[in-house]
Amino acid sequence: MNNDFKLKSELVNDSLVMKASGYVNNVGGETIVKEFEKHFNNGTTNVIIDLADSKVVNSIGISYLLEIIEKLMEKKGKLIFTNLDSAIDKSFSIMGIFHFAEKAPSVDAALKMME
Repeated sequence: MNNDFKLKSELVNDSLVMKASGYVNNVGGETIVKEFEKHFNNGTTNVIIDLADSKVVNSIGISYLLEIIEKLMEKKGKLIFTNLDSAIDKSFSIMGIFHFAEKAPSVDAALKMME
């Protein structure tokens, strides 16, 4: 499996939008958390993670995402996942992630939810 992981991020209307590309494992998860922390430490508490180009999130990757959820919960922040592959959506549902984070079909829909 290709381990190349890329992450693009931008601030849109006070929300951090991160677009992941590749396998979200230990490398991908750590990359996402580092980018999140840069913005979180500057006061950003609305986060959108677009997984359109990520078809696999393993258990280590999920543990990193849970770290983000915990930090956002402390600050009453919000996390929305977008463009989820059906297998990732099912895994997140089984693990109960959607009790603490939301999902949207697109980044635009998630941005509207942040308003």
